[in-house]
Amino acid sequence: MVEPFKHESLRQIRCFQDHKSLVAGVTTRQGGHSSKPFDSLNMGLHVRDQGEHVINNRQELADELRIPLEDWVIGEQVHGTEVHVVTRADKGKGVRSHDTAAAGVDGLITNEKDVLLGAFYADCVPLLFVDPHAGWVGIAHAGWKGTVGDMAGEMIRQLVHQGCKRTDIEMVIGPCISQNHYKVDQKVIDQIPQSQHSLTVTDLGAGQFLLDLKKLNERFAVQAGLAESQIKQTRFCTYEKEELFFSHRRDQGKTGRMLGFIGWKS
Repeated sequence: MVEPFKHESLRQIRCFQDHKSLVAGVTTRQGGHSSKPFDSLNMGLHVRDQGEHVINNRQELADELRIPLEDWVIGEQVHGTEVHVVTRADKGKGVRSHDTAAAGVDGLITNEKDVLLGAFYADCVPLLFVDPHAGWVGIAHAGWKGTVGDMAGEMIRQLVHQGCKRTDIEMVIGPCISQNHYKVDQKVIDQIPQSQHSLTVTDLGAGQFLLDLKKLNERFAVQAGLAESQIKQTRFCTYEKEELFFSHRRDQGKTGRMLGFIGWKS
């Protein structure tokens, strides 16, 4: 398996690098202004970091990407599967205040140029999409609730609704917690289709299981019509790579957030 993410700089790893004018990737935790436990490139305003540090971190990335903060759009992220079609009128949502984020959504799609879609992660799964022919891009946040709720499939269906062909959609599954470190209980497993258990669930006994979020998102994407060749998965694990990534589970909830991002530049 070829790793789809490559280091672009201290602050970011990139995917979809073969598509000209497309900017897509995930930030690291390095090269920012935040103090422990948010050290140092925390991108989330919804954690207990100092707001000015977060805005400075975002500005550093905006300068590096050469996409102004005012052109970013961020969703609220409620662990659901709602997808918002972003227009130029949405520019600036969630950038300087979490209260102004696109309400009630975990997925964003757009065909606008010079708009950067953003979502936050610290073990949950980044899902990034591009249709280079129709000109659409998308990003989604999928924790276990979004994953079992078929966030991947919903993103694909929304892109198709906008005119994309399933055969043209490319999907990348980004850095998240790996199966070896993601223990869940029966309540979670009961929401996963039995047909997916053999590929995604390891039974530890006593009502405890290990769940492969990357593989489960991949399987839902295949069910929604993508070929396996259209889907790439990272090998990066947020739990294991402490020097690179924040991890909600490893850091016991006291940690920062990475930003996943995607957008066309004119």
